Amino acid sequence: MPPPTAPSVVEPSNGSAPRPQEAPDAAAAKPMPLVLVEDSSEYASLVHEMLRDAFGLGFELAHYELVRDAEVDLRETRVDCVLLDLSLPDAEGLEGLRAIRAADADVPIVVLSGFADERVALEALQEGAQDYLVKHHANGHLLGRAVRYAIERKRSERALAHQAMHDALTDLPNRTLFLDRLELALARTERRPASVAVLFLDLDRFKVVNDSLGHGVGDELLRETARRLGDVVRPSDTVARFGGDEFMVLCEDLAVETEAIAIARRIESALAEPFAIDGHEIFVGASIGIAFAREPHEDAKTLIRNADQTMYRAKLHSTGIELFDEEMHTSAVRRLQTENELHRALERDELRLVYQPLIELSTGEIVAVEALLRWQHPEHGLLSPREFVPVAEETGLIVPIGDWVLDQACRQLARWREAIPEARTLIVSVNVSPRQLAQHGFVDTVAATLAATGIEPSRLCLEVTESAVGREAELGAVLDALRELSVALSIDDFGTGYSSLTVLDQYPFDILKIDRSFVHRLAEGAERRAIFAASLGVAEALGLTAVAEGIEDADQLRELRELGCRVGQGYQLARPEPADAVGTLIRRGRVAV
Repeated sequence: MPPPTAPSVVEPSNGSAPRPQEAPDAAAAKPMPLVLVEDSSEYASLVHEMLRDAFGLGFELAHYELVRDAEVDLRETRVDCVLLDLSLPDAEGLEGLRAIRAADADVPIVVLSGFADERVALEALQEGAQDYLVKHHANGHLLGRAVRYAIERKRSERALAHQAMHDALTDLPNRTLFLDRLELALARTERRPASVAVLFLDLDRFKVVNDSLGHGVGDELLRETARRLGDVVRPSDTVARFGGDEFMVLCEDLAVETEAIAIARRIESALAEPFAIDGHEIFVGASIGIAFAREPHEDAKTLIRNADQTMYRAKLHSTGIELFDEEMHTSAVRRLQTENELHRALERDELRLVYQPLIELSTGEIVAVEALLRWQHPEHGLLSPREFVPVAEETGLIVPIGDWVLDQACRQLARWREAIPEARTLIVSVNVSPRQLAQHGFVDTVAATLAATGIEPSRLCLEVTESAVGREAELGAVLDALRELSVALSIDDFGTGYSSLTVLDQYPFDILKIDRSFVHRLAEGAERRAIFAASLGVAEALGLTAVAEGIEDADQLRELRELGCRVGQGYQLARPEPADAVGTLIRRGRVAV
């Protein structure tokens, strides 16, 4: 192999000389470092003269005849622009361009080619060159402009790339860049997976700050949080803003797992100190979840989800820091399996509806039926909603599943009304989630379902839990629109939320379903009876129909009658059954009470 060519500053009078060539005053002005990769010393001299015409003494040119020698320089020193011939002894065509890009992906490149080939020019630009000049057309003006434009274009590209990969408020990496770095880190951990950890942290009282002091203070708090995080992590760690008041830290090359715990504790201590912002002393703190890579080639998104889940446990238990453990791992695996299987449940016709009647307590008359979802799992049998609905909520599958439930329940009511005279006044009740209500076009879906099944809107009741409505205040407009359709609205699990009376006052409900916990505690004495009686009084004062949920024995039924509760639901009255069995009850017209 021939020895590498030494870099030179090309002068037309004496060929080459070591850099820097410029006078002391030019050197003091930090001349622009350029690299020329060209195997013709004659053309190299011409390029130098053209650059002198364009920049005077404001540049410094290193000349290499081989790409491999230029690569060494690019890896070791900063260069403003590379001028590259496409026909070289060790690289032909676009090979040299790819090699330069591999050595320094950020350096601007101007191709100098002996061929006026538009196809090659386009390919060079697609491979990352900023400009393409034909040698025999080039002059000082064109070459100088090409270099300036190449540098500016590359600067703009870097700025756009930075904006795309960084959070605009804190300038931290965003979730896209964080995920990319995490995937690279996991790809390097085949021998020691646990050397990578993800820390997911959420500020504990950020919403209070935003609501009380304004978004300007909230934004500054997020910026200051980002600065504090950068101060306490290791230089090799990646801190990212995941959105809102959520941040993530990627820890690589951990010798032991306790290193990640130590980093989390430093973060916890740093964020426990008060923030002085706009004349306010602000205390927030953070909840932190830690998840370690346990297996080679672990999935990055799963690791993030594990850390997120652990953070919520830390927030729920007010422990500050929690580790993702084996029990949580088992739960997460089971949850992922449930998610995958649930995707196919609709396609495979595995979902079922059962119906539980609502009974007039004084007569035993069936006044309504509630549609309840079940999953006929091919391996685990009939699953109750609590075993899969939370996963459906989290993944968004609750929207198509909810649409299916609404359609099936209305169709079943239509069949009963056609076959059973006693069903003409029956109401079917369907549970809807906040995610369904928030879905664009949900009101139109309800209207279309009613039209397709021929059900009068007043025969359909949509149930939503009190806690969900209290949490999602923006759903009021949707509830109002549903009420305009003349659909009945029911608030479920009343008494379990934090803003019961506020919810009743704000939204257009028709039915109030008192949570089963109140029914079950009636036997505890006069105080519990008084609380239940107060709930009945609230319903009556607001013109709502009160329904007692979860009636499971004769004593509860007797107590409810004595308190004046008109309608109830529970195993003591009628269990959830398939449509055929419930149809038999409807034909009878009433149940024994």
